[in-house]
Order: sequence, then C-alpha cells, then structure tokens
Amino acid sequence: MPLYEYRKNAVNHISIATSVREEVVCGLPNVPQRILALLRENKKMGRPATAAIDGWYGVDWAQLNAGLREIARAQGVPLQIVSTADMFLSPEKIEDYRRPYLTDDPSFGRVNGSGELEDILDPGKMAEFKSLLENQSSGQDGLLIVLGPGASVSELAELYGLRFYADFTMQPLLWQMWENKLIPFGSDRPATDYLWKKYYYCDFYLLLRQKKKAFALMDYYIDAVEPKNLKLIPAAGYNVIIDELVKGPIKQVKITQPGPWGSYRFKDIYDEIPGLENMAWNELAGIELSILIDVGAAMVLNIPCQNIMQRPIQMVGQYVHKTYPDLLPLQVWLDDGYFKERVPYERASMPIHNHPDTDYVKRNFNEPLGRYETYYIVEAYEDAGTMMGFKESANLEEYERLCRDSNNRKVFDWQKFICRWPTNVGDLFLIPPGTEHGHGGYQMILEMDTGPSVAGTEYSFFTYDFARCTWDDKAKTMTAPPMKMHLEHSFRNNKWRREKYVQEHLRARPVVVRGDGDTRMDRYTTVEEMPFEIERFVFTKPMTHSTEGRFLQIPTLTVGKSVIIRSRKDPARQTSLDFLQACLIPAGFGDYEFISPDGSQCTVVMIRLKKA
Repeated sequence: MPLYEYRKNAVNHISIATSVREEVVCGLPNVPQRILALLRENKKMGRPATAAIDGWYGVDWAQLNAGLREIARAQGVPLQIVSTADMFLSPEKIEDYRRPYLTDDPSFGRVNGSGELEDILDPGKMAEFKSLLENQSSGQDGLLIVLGPGASVSELAELYGLRFYADFTMQPLLWQMWENKLIPFGSDRPATDYLWKKYYYCDFYLLLRQKKKAFALMDYYIDAVEPKNLKLIPAAGYNVIIDELVKGPIKQVKITQPGPWGSYRFKDIYDEIPGLENMAWNELAGIELSILIDVGAAMVLNIPCQNIMQRPIQMVGQYVHKTYPDLLPLQVWLDDGYFKERVPYERASMPIHNHPDTDYVKRNFNEPLGRYETYYIVEAYEDAGTMMGFKESANLEEYERLCRDSNNRKVFDWQKFICRWPTNVGDLFLIPPGTEHGHGGYQMILEMDTGPSVAGTEYSFFTYDFARCTWDDKAKTMTAPPMKMHLEHSFRNNKWRREKYVQEHLRARPVVVRGDGDTRMDRYTTVEEMPFEIERFVFTKPMTHSTEGRFLQIPTLTVGKSVIIRSRKDPARQTSLDFLQACLIPAGFGDYEFISPDGSQCTVVMIRLKKA
C-alpha cells in the first residue's frame, strides 16, 4: 500500500544545554570518524578497542560498513568488521521459529509475546563471537566492530569497549519491505520473499526487546534514518533529549495514504505532497509515526514513537503502563471524503467493516487491547453520510451470502441492508467492536480510536468493498486488484446491530461541562463498553484544562487556523497546531491552556481514556 509522509509544522523544539548539543556529531564522514576516534581512544587508555553497533531493521549497514572502512584505510588504522548475520541460525530454522506467529490466517498473525532475539541465534556461532571478543587485544591488534541487529545481545554486551545503537523509523522501513529491499535476520542481502506478517508478529517484538536491553547499556545513539546524514549522540545526551521531549506536547509526522475511495480535500488544506494524487487514510497521531526533534543549530533528530515509551509513566500514566506495557493506547486518523464532482457512493465510501474487542484480539492475535472507534464529523458536504448498522428489515443471512459472493466480483445493492445516516459537522458516532460501519462519503471524518498493537498493527475486518478495484500508485489509477476481505473474522465478530440500536445508543450528543460565553467544554455521551471519552473545546480567549497527571490526551484542531497549547506551570513548554493537526499531550504535562493566537474562534476535539 502506498504511503507518504507530511512534515509541515511537525518539528518539536526543545531546549537543552549547549554542552549536550555540542556533543552531537552529524553526517558523513563525521560519524564514522568519531566512532573510530572513540575506539582509538579506548585503545590508548588500555580498554577494549571493540564496539557493538546494534540496531533496528532498515539501517543501511552496508553504507555504514563502507564508511568505517574508508576512514580506517585513510588513517592507516587496522580495522576488522564482523556482521551479526553470521551469528544467526540458518534461514530455514529462523522460518521454523516464525511459523507459529504467522499462522494460516491469510490476513493476520499471532504476536510473539515473549520471544527474545537469542531464540534465533546459533549457539556455536555465538561461542565463536564471544571468543573473538575475549581474545581481542587492547595492545598491538587493530580495532574490531560487530555490526548489525543483535550486536549487543546479553551474552556479548559486557565484552565490548563501546556500545552503539543505530535506530530507524517505521515508514522508510515499510518502503524497503514493499520494494523487496529489507534485509532480515541472518542475512546481509535483501529478501525478496519477506512477508509483512514476519515483521508485525515476530521480528518487531524480537527487535523491540533487544532494543530495550541495548538502550540500558548503550554508550551512543545513532539516528540512522538518512544513511548520508547520520547523527551520533552520547547516551547521556540522548536521555536528556528524551526527558525534555516528554515534558511537553509532542507532534508527529503525519502519514497519508491513497486508497479505494481516495478523495481530494487534502489538496486544499495541505501543501503539495509530491507523488500523492488522492487521500483516503491520514494518520495524525499514533505509535507507528515518527517524531522530529530540533535540538538546536538546525540539527533535527528523527526517532520512532516507540522511543518515548521509555518514559511510560510520564507519557501514559501509571495505570496504562501497568495494564498495557509498551502500548500507546490511543490514535487519531483523518478520513477524506471530498469530491468536487458527484461520484457514486461506491466510489466515495470506504469498505464496510467492523472491529474486534479486547477479548477477540487477545484470543486470536495475542494483542493487548481491542479496536474501539469513533467518527467525529469535521466537515460535511452535500449528501454527507456515515454507514452504520443494519436496517430493521434487513435479511442478515442474505447479506452474509451476498458478501461472500462479492469475493467473486459480484456487486449487490448494499443499501438494502446497511443504514447510511445523513451527517453534519459536530456529529459523533460511537463505534463499539462488532458494529458494521464505514465512511459513507462527502465528509471529512476525525477518527479517534484505541490502538490495539505495540507494533501499530491494524485490525479492521472488511466485509464488503463494492467489488471495486483499488488504487495503483504507479499507474496513478484505480486499476489495482480489489482489497482482500476478512469475511470469516467479520461475520464471527459481528454484533449485527440494527438501525434502532444505532439511533438510541451510538449517535452521541455533546453535553456542556463548563463554559462562560467565550469558552465552552463539551463531553459527548458514551456507552459503557467504550474505554475513552471524546471532549470538545470551543474558545476565543485562553481556555484552561489539565491531564491531572494521569491522562494521555490527543487534541486535534478542527476549527481555526492555529492553536497554541501551553503549560500553565512552565509556559516555555508549548506547541502550536495547524488546522487538522494533532499532538500527544503526555499524562504528566499537568495544567495547561488552549490559546487562539488571533482571538478567532477555535475548536479542539480530544480523546482520552476514561480510566487512568
């Protein structure tokens, strides 16, 4: 699936000591030079002249290897570099290890809940690596670097003189995966048959658990997202940066995706995104997005969102940390639905689908939290509508039969079965798991949900997609094969909720919590099974609010050009959001205020958990 990043106003500005900033080394050949200089310094001091450069999938290990060798040759320094690819079991044995997590489900797998990278390391090869490190002399021998994922596993970590961690973000990793350029465990070459399920259900968790161990011991952090613009930071400085980042609101890099109903409002509200022809899904906040940090002197770090979960109490609070370890439990999306010229509903609507609850994802996929969702209507155009629930007269057995037949490209009259509700700005639909629903076209939806997966895995069970083709991003036409449906999960998970139930329980309404004429806070009605609240803030003058030290909050500006979010205790800790931009407000942020910079009316819509 094609995917684009949008970085306008995404940089987070933090204040750090000059001494920390001056220790950051950027670019080529500066970073390889610094790594070798540190090793030579160790050698001079009688410490092991050995280094582990551990890291995530996606890092350009070949270029880093070549850069280090080139500097060593130029300086006349003897250097041995060993790849961690030689530490692993055979590809066949690694595949055997992954198999239980891939399952025979065509669309989903099962999370490797406890595996460690050591599970797929070869004991004999590890003994050779250990012997190599133990025998490496700090005297007249040269320098030794072990390079690649797993370089600093527990068995080897204490044997190195220096430990580095090279990090990478999700989106460029996916681009590598889709282009068959990703290098997996046990190899120095791309794998053309690397299935995405291997990453999302197994390899991601091995990498994450190793990363957490590596971070506890690392001496230096490397931002390796741009191979020719590496950034090297001492571990102490990196930790200062993370500590400062999580004390304020955090903006993320949006991702935009064309798709089967790709629409066009984004062309009006975003600057040109090269290559993006239409927009269906657009993620504003969530665990899979990256974070840009300006540490001064025009140095911008790019880190994965998982890194802020190193400070879980500050980010999500004690309750969420204990209940859902490593999980950022909320996410926000923007679903476009604008067409200048009239098109059929079957062109303007997303697939009809439903989502699983916590029990279902635990039982079937070993995930910690179900997918609970809401649609808030940000903009509504002529004939705006949301699909939700079945008509009272609908024959559900016939609906299931026709959906199954549609997998053979058979079209049927879905409006005979599915309700399509006329909508207007400010409407909120609660979407508990098992509720058949979908974007019905001609509106802009702010989709606020729970995030079920530490890896960012999506759990939508598609039932019917109008037997249409989807977007081919190379041809820039709707000529790609139809999307895969998830009929067995969809029907097994379906609660078969009908029109009356939707009207009485799921059409939420705003209730005023407080207000004074210039400000107003609404809280939308809810149902017990929904784990979060949706709140709305309307203001022209500064309006106060609080995380109470417990609630992760994600606000989105839905009316107005910009809004400032500023700490009451420390006004320097602030950020600004543009129209239809979101941010993460850490649980520990405390008391703050929303400010309309020009005094015009602004509306902020926010999601937070009920329990924290």
